[in-house]
Amino acid sequence: MARRPLPRILSTGSAQIARSRELARTAADSATDILHPLITVARGLSRLAAAGRLRWAETPKDRRGPLLFLAVSVVLVVALMPYGPLLAVITLMAAAAWQGRDRTPPVPEGPDESQTQRLRSLYEALVPYFSTAEDPAPLYAHGGDWEKAFLEYEFDGSGRVTHLAVHYPAYFPDGEAEPRARVEHLLAAKSGRGREYLFDWDEEGNTLTLRVLAPLPTDIAAQRFVTAPGEAVLGFTDPSLVPRTLPLGHGEERRDVPPVVWRTGVRSTEPHLLAVGRPGSGTSTLLRSLALQALQYGDVLIVEGGGTGEYACLAGRDGVLGVEVGLAGALAGLDWAAQETERRLIAANQARQEGNPPPDDARRPLWIILDRPSAFTHLAEADGGKDPQALLQVPLRHGRAASVTVVVAEQFDNLDALGDAVRQHTRARVVLGPATGRQVEAVLGAPAHTTPVEHVPPGRGYARLGAGPVHRLQVPATPDPYDDATSDAHRQAVLDLLPPRSTPADAEALPVPAEAVALESS
Repeated sequence: MARRPLPRILSTGSAQIARSRELARTAADSATDILHPLITVARGLSRLAAAGRLRWAETPKDRRGPLLFLAVSVVLVVALMPYGPLLAVITLMAAAAWQGRDRTPPVPEGPDESQTQRLRSLYEALVPYFSTAEDPAPLYAHGGDWEKAFLEYEFDGSGRVTHLAVHYPAYFPDGEAEPRARVEHLLAAKSGRGREYLFDWDEEGNTLTLRVLAPLPTDIAAQRFVTAPGEAVLGFTDPSLVPRTLPLGHGEERRDVPPVVWRTGVRSTEPHLLAVGRPGSGTSTLLRSLALQALQYGDVLIVEGGGTGEYACLAGRDGVLGVEVGLAGALAGLDWAAQETERRLIAANQARQEGNPPPDDARRPLWIILDRPSAFTHLAEADGGKDPQALLQVPLRHGRAASVTVVVAEQFDNLDALGDAVRQHTRARVVLGPATGRQVEAVLGAPAHTTPVEHVPPGRGYARLGAGPVHRLQVPATPDPYDDATSDAHRQAVLDLLPPRSTPADAEALPVPAEAVALESS
């Protein structure tokens, strides 16, 4: 069928509207320039009238009569004088023009003395990095002109740099990681420590842009996120890095925050996740958050190697297949998970051969969450038993086809104890807590584009999904509700997300503390 052309009014309407808006804007600007004196005089008359009304209101009633007689006398004298009314009008207009002038202090052009000194010190510090002896006309030289090198600059109220655009010579090796890292380290140290800086290298234009990043929000509590089945929210990041936002509840307020969404299941290219951090960095908080989200659509098996009871609140809940804290329980649970993965693969294969969809029990998501599996590795080596990580090979290799997701959390000190299967198949990576640039790059496989800081709140770090970009990450506050140090608001937020408690399937299920029942009933 031939395509019919659009009516002329539809094809040219947008251009005419844009042209009309431009003409109207130009006419308004011209009218403002022409009528500026009248606007100034009118503003001054209004201010004079307001001042007169205020003076009349402040005058006591017993003095208003003489004041009024004096004003009438002045008006009569001016009216009887030669050229008196004309001079009075001229004087009034001049006073109105003076009162109606724009009193906004002019914006200072260029930096002040302290800012100039800071920029000059930055320029001098960059001279060894951006100059060579063979350059006949160096852009960077001791005592040179810093205004040619710094294209843009902004400062905060304390006088520290918040935005800086640096132009560097074309012969600088900006494609190599080490020279870039040295320059970034220098700029971060000279601009002020304790802040996160984002560096944007424009190799084509030979420009480096430095920006100070605002801290990520740490007051977002655990809640039901608006996500589709198979999506899990790892945390929240900068609005410029992701095109999506989630509506969140913050007390009585609602706000939209950009999330880092991890897609799991059959269609996922990163079906398993590895989280690394130091003690107290928030890896257990991340695992609790993922477990609460997974229980909305599937089942969860938790294996805790730390033995601190971080997941006791999930024991005996609907959808929680077990919370194992001992070596024997970990071996039994992971052995069952391997057999369940094989059973699901066989059932799905048979269904496809018969031309039927996979059964529901083979499509229901199954999450295997392991916190510090290296602790069981050390115990197995001491007892001469089997390492529980060996049982993860089947879920890791074939988990995506069987709707099985594996989440592992480990500390930096014990990364060497992780098996090859965990390293190869956990392509979604998270680093939490303070870490050096080399540590972040070793775990994520790519360097972070921001400068790591030494002191960060729990749950703060970086995330990378497969071969994607590195995101700043702040995990939603999901503390252990049975911890006495937890605030009441965060405790109640987690308790509201817990599924109802069911009867334990076996007699060896974890006992529930009495204070936990009291907290839930309150």
